[in-house]
Amino acid sequence: MKKTKSILFAAMVFVASAVSAQSKWTVDPSHSTVKFSVSHLMVSEVEGRFSKFDGAIATQTDDFNNAEVNFTVNVNSINTDNEGRDKHLKSDDFFNAEKFPNMVFKSTSFKKKNKNKYVLEGNLTIRDVTKKVKFDVTYGGTVTDPWGNVKAGFKTSTTISRKAYGLLWSKLTEAGGAVVGDEVTMTLKLEFGKVK
Repeated sequence: MKKTKSILFAAMVFVASAVSAQSKWTVDPSHSTVKFSVSHLMVSEVEGRFSKFDGAIATQTDDFNNAEVNFTVNVNSINTDNEGRDKHLKSDDFFNAEKFPNMVFKSTSFKKKNKNKYVLEGNLTIRDVTKKVKFDVTYGGTVTDPWGNVKAGFKTSTTISRKAYGLLWSKLTEAGGAVVGDEVTMTLKLEFGKVK
């Protein structure tokens, strides 16, 4: 009986120490960007960005291997430098921002490939559709700023099909090409601060 209690106590101590070793990080919006690009008329690209977003990382290791990542983007903060286009993108032809105000990403895996390259996998929800996505990630490193805050930087990108998420609006040019392409490239440059 004493042996069983000792094993149970040791297990509890191990779990407690593992939890206490976990560090948490939150995104610094003032030093981060969330951008996207999509083809227009088959000859050029239109770029846009989201100005409001929130993200967090929980990790057991200093190099972020196997970290948990959660990220939310406010769809109503979309900006393509064209008010009419932004209004159209918020409508039911695309995001339906009134009904589905956020895009949400939850990681399922964050694996280190080499010194500063990682692969981030998880579930991305846009509107009411959730699909698996994979991001290529470059880890920029970790530093302490002049005010004693610990910061970490990442650059990541992926390409998704907008139609797979229910953003279905489409028109054709006279030549038969799409006015707006299906593939959307998302590029995020993010700075996270360690929670004290």
